[in-house]
Amino acid sequence: MEAKQQIGSVDAILDRDYGKEGTPEREAFRKEAYAYCVGQVILDARKQEHMTQSDLAKKVGTDKTYISRIEKGVIEPGVGMFFRIIDALGLKVDIVRPIM
Repeated sequence: MEAKQQIGSVDAILDRDYGKEGTPEREAFRKEAYAYCVGQVILDARKQEHMTQSDLAKKVGTDKTYISRIEKGVIEPGVGMFFRIIDALGLKVDIVRPIM
């Protein structure tokens, strides 16, 4: 007999585990999750370009350790460095107004 799984709200889970939206705990989690996602985008794009961390670091004027820390989500690059990385990976960023 299969166990029934309940479908729940992601917001309810985040509220339970990290506090309500706007709390310091929830904001810290959001920042950590965002840094991780940015790192994964950069990691995936770098691998698609068959580029090493050292290759990318050289192209953008930093070192391998810095690129590694970004890809792991330990740190977020500043805006200028982010755009240099995106450019070096042949990616494009579009800044648009959201449709509400």
